Amino acid sequence: MPTAHSDRPIGAVVQHRDRSATPPAWAAALAATLAAFALGTVPSLAQAKEQDPMLIYDAAGLKVRGHFQAGLNLVSETNLFWNFSNTVAPGSGFDPDAEWIEGYVKPGLSFENMFDDGSALYGKASAVVSYTGGIDAYDFGDTGRLTLEEAYLGFRTDAHEGLAFDVSVGPRELRLGTGMLIANGGSSGFERGALKFGPRKAWEMAAIGKVSGYGFTGTGFYVDPNERPANDGNNKLAGLDVRYDAPEGGYLGLTYINVLESDSPYIQAPPGGVGASTILPGAREGTNALNVYAKTNPFTGALENWVFTTDFAYQWNNAVNLRAWAGRVQAGYTFAALPWTPTLTYSYQTFSGDDPTTMALERFDPLYYEGSPSAWATGSKSSMVFINSNVQAHGLALRVQPSRRDTVTLRYAHIRVNQLRSPVQFGQATRVDTTGGTANVIAGVTDPHLSDDLFLEYSRIINPNTFLTAGVSISFPGRGIKNTVVGDVPNWTGGFVNVVVNF
Repeated sequence: MPTAHSDRPIGAVVQHRDRSATPPAWAAALAATLAAFALGTVPSLAQAKEQDPMLIYDAAGLKVRGHFQAGLNLVSETNLFWNFSNTVAPGSGFDPDAEWIEGYVKPGLSFENMFDDGSALYGKASAVVSYTGGIDAYDFGDTGRLTLEEAYLGFRTDAHEGLAFDVSVGPRELRLGTGMLIANGGSSGFERGALKFGPRKAWEMAAIGKVSGYGFTGTGFYVDPNERPANDGNNKLAGLDVRYDAPEGGYLGLTYINVLESDSPYIQAPPGGVGASTILPGAREGTNALNVYAKTNPFTGALENWVFTTDFAYQWNNAVNLRAWAGRVQAGYTFAALPWTPTLTYSYQTFSGDDPTTMALERFDPLYYEGSPSAWATGSKSSMVFINSNVQAHGLALRVQPSRRDTVTLRYAHIRVNQLRSPVQFGQATRVDTTGGTANVIAGVTDPHLSDDLFLEYSRIINPNTFLTAGVSISFPGRGIKNTVVGDVPNWTGGFVNVVVNF
């Protein structure tokens, strides 16, 4: 999905003057605005609207802008979840072949008022209306919701002695680092509709403070996710992110997260992997996480056109004896001299699972990660089954650009489990195993190979505000998946085409 416009449009800079004998800045701005309208001297607004049709008002340091985003997506899936429903729950009525259409509309309004000293008061309000027609992959359909998305106020200062400050309060988006743990603050799909689009990104409540200067940015935050009422874990998180962005384009950052409150449970593997898994109610509360992330600056010489990125995260919670870890390394190379400028990227990502031979809990909690294929999805189709816990994946992505408007990307993922006989998804693959003539309840899988996914995606920029995306994908089940049921396990295929407009 295209990136939304900045929440902080740049206002006109007013020359600094002696304020000792002047009224407050807001009063001066209001007086100047009224005078401009009275005298009919606001020709700059008409000129600005030619460049930005969503600009509503721009005078005396105050800028008001409308926002509009909408999308329509047609989806088709065959043998959903490798057709497990026919074996595991044949009487459920679940149809493994599904076609549906989903859409959303996201209108909004933002303002920014610049003061003489370079500081600014700003804010934004927006809402999401989403709907799914037909029955989607999770057996929900013909449903949708209207929800508040953003509603925040903020104040920022101009750089003073090299430092700038920015504080805001209210529902808004917040993404830290590469989106490994803190990115997607809103839930979509199910009764809210628009499962694939996932148009909700803002946190239900966010308090964010930033200090920046000399290439460094420190961000303190408190967030409450916008979870679906039917699955609200009453989660509240706080933490600190410190990041350095090099002028050349590289970065280095560290994020600390603490789960202040939560009713969300954790799941623990049974001893030896035999028996039913244990549910630990409210176990997420008190979890701590550290995430280190980095990207290299552009190289010269032998490493020219290479780029390397890495993430590592460690989690602990003494109340439930949690010790978990995860990480990713990526290496990308751009064939700058070839037509269409191909870029080949290899990645390996891994998330610890609970070791059934220990009393500790080692299952990684991915929190609120960005699950798109270009971010932290583990596979394309498989990411609808496996969250980023107790899985690992080798990935390859080849991207070419036949023109400045057209991009084609082919992605491959080889997905494996980290811990055998340990939960992969929440409650996933818990079943009775009769190997050796003895019936045992086991969780997880008995072979590490889960699946292999292929995803071909085409994107076109129709115009600066309209974007077309289409894709086809297939997931080949591995032995770990095939061993969980009796009989053949088919390949899972699907495709989609969507259009998004963004102003």
